[in-house]
Amino acid sequence: MLYIVDRRKNPTGKSLGNRQRFMRRAKAQIKKAVEESIRTRGITDINNGDQVIIPGKTLKEPGFHHARRGGNRDYVLPGNKKFVQGDRVARPNEDGGGAGGSKASPDGDGEDEFQFNLTRDEFLDIFFEDLELPDLLKKSLKQTTAFRNARAGFSVQGTPANLSLVRTMRNSLARRIGLRRPKTAEIRDLEDQITALQEKANKRPSGKLTKPDDEKLHALLADLENAKRRMKSIPFIDPIDTRYNQFQQIPDPNTQAVMFCLMDVSGSMSEQMKELGKRFFMLLHLFLHRRYEHVDVVFIRHTSRASEVDEETFFYSRETGGTIVSTALEEMKKVLKDRYPTDQWNIYAAQASDGDNYSNDGAKCTALLAEDLLPKCQYYAYIEITDEREAEIFAAAEGETALWKSYAPLAAVNPRFSLKRVTKAADIFPVFRELFAKNRAEAKT
Repeated sequence: MLYIVDRRKNPTGKSLGNRQRFMRRAKAQIKKAVEESIRTRGITDINNGDQVIIPGKTLKEPGFHHARRGGNRDYVLPGNKKFVQGDRVARPNEDGGGAGGSKASPDGDGEDEFQFNLTRDEFLDIFFEDLELPDLLKKSLKQTTAFRNARAGFSVQGTPANLSLVRTMRNSLARRIGLRRPKTAEIRDLEDQITALQEKANKRPSGKLTKPDDEKLHALLADLENAKRRMKSIPFIDPIDTRYNQFQQIPDPNTQAVMFCLMDVSGSMSEQMKELGKRFFMLLHLFLHRRYEHVDVVFIRHTSRASEVDEETFFYSRETGGTIVSTALEEMKKVLKDRYPTDQWNIYAAQASDGDNYSNDGAKCTALLAEDLLPKCQYYAYIEITDEREAEIFAAAEGETALWKSYAPLAAVNPRFSLKRVTKAADIFPVFRELFAKNRAEAKT
């Protein structure tokens, strides 16, 4: 029978195995606690770990134990200095002052809670567990393969930089114990005994030892010579002891992807609406960098003019003006032509707006999307941001914004195009999940 024991250290702590088993067992409770935590923290705080609280009763595990009745039982009970057999034990005070006592609760049942700290990676794994970019890999797209080093045990040959000191010293110690190599302390002890006997002989008038001491001296000298010979013949570290960390390259396929983030920052967009748009794109930005290693993100802001900007300007600039949406679509078309050929890149886009647009611009936006952008995109998501009062007015009058009227016919016939409305911060994450859920396509059909 073959037994394999993996003695490699855990990458993040000694209890990694127990931690992973606990998270698998309490996965439903941890996921629910993470969803509750999302509602109370800002989007910019999602990139950190968190402390979640789950009910203690959910952590109980089934187990086997002896029945309380039946069978022969032997007990060993410790004695004490206060009581002897036959003494009566007084009833404890009603206020529960004794050890382990507690006052009764007059109002209802309670429930124990268990606090559990999630690391950043664990929190984000649960947070983005059922999300994915649709149609990630296309057969016609260029796929690059990178390699990463992974531990592959130990080898008897390698470079000095990969020498495993712990494993080498462990093998050396086992060999020295097995071959009974004398220790330095043992040789020093023999030398001290020999020196003591020699000094004893020098103190005698004859300069000689008695017969028992002389025999003992000769035996010690023989033992010392044998110990030194064995120490020389059995080295402290032998070449057969050395072990080297071995690594192997594992292919890590990466698909090139680019994400276009378009946002209306015109005067019709209030600060609250812009904040909702920022929250959506921050969440999207975090999701992309969490999910893929090689992703380009292009930020495009527009009023009556559009421009490609950096992340800081996209989220925090206070520029304002009129609204012509087609300028952002034309800028996206230009960037695609200049830097992102469709035969080498997966292309995704997300647009946030309040729905307002120049009256004569709707047809141009529809044409740009239908003819130039959607055929090149794997997915295009549009979120329309309105305040709650306007949402109620639209719902009562069954009205739609200008941009929604232009986009709705395209979304009805093109599965790569989706429209969603957002009215408050609590809608951001549900809409985000609906847009990028793994089973989004199946849910539509």
